[in-house]
Amino acid sequence: MLATAVLFLVALAAGALGGLVGTGSSLVLLPILVSMYGPRVAVPVMGIAAVMANVGRVAAWWRQIRWRPVLAYAVPGMPAAVVGANTLLTISQTVVDGVLAAFFLAMVPVRRIVAARRWRVRLWQLSVAGVVIGFLTGMILSTGPLSVPVFNGYGLSGGAFLGCEAASALLLYLGKMATFGQLGALTGTVVVRGLAIGAALMIGPFLARRLVRRVQPHTYALLIDLVLLTAAAGMAVATWST
Repeated sequence: MLATAVLFLVALAAGALGGLVGTGSSLVLLPILVSMYGPRVAVPVMGIAAVMANVGRVAAWWRQIRWRPVLAYAVPGMPAAVVGANTLLTISQTVVDGVLAAFFLAMVPVRRIVAARRWRVRLWQLSVAGVVIGFLTGMILSTGPLSVPVFNGYGLSGGAFLGCEAASALLLYLGKMATFGQLGALTGTVVVRGLAIGAALMIGPFLARRLVRRVQPHTYALLIDLVLLTAAAGMAVATWST
């Protein structure tokens, strides 16, 4: 009971972080879930929780969502997520997590170079990114930091960015969870754990709404870098645990 209560509080804090910068909740919870339940249970549990977390973010920023980039990203991304979820059964999770840990570390300087040179992501490039990230979303635990520079590069920030990223991620995760359901990975225990964690994650974005309006652009950029570093550390922990 105490472990569950502590996990709920950690999930609440993780949800607030995700509501502030658009990603990070899965990355904070990943090492804990892997250590408690193992990677095979952690993947679908985190998937259910992520669906609920993104529902909360969509609700929090509904009026600022721009559906054109969301659909350009998510429509090709959903079938890619289905393919990725099926691929998960045949690819070593340790190898995938290790590669992504290195990739997230590299994304910190790359993101700053892109911002300095003012590279812009166009609508068709969002679709390409949706396919790549959608596939990875289906195959691994979290790809939130991958979508951050993509939507930032399209020109989204603040509430518009948070809402669009959440709506896109929600659609990708729905495709992933449908596949897990067909493969029999969503047992009763997994669903209960996912719902408990997801309930805490849903509250987080509403706690962070006032902070989002006060965060300065340079502070926001630092927070994104921090999330990317956390992503690398989380993936490294997952690699070591498995």
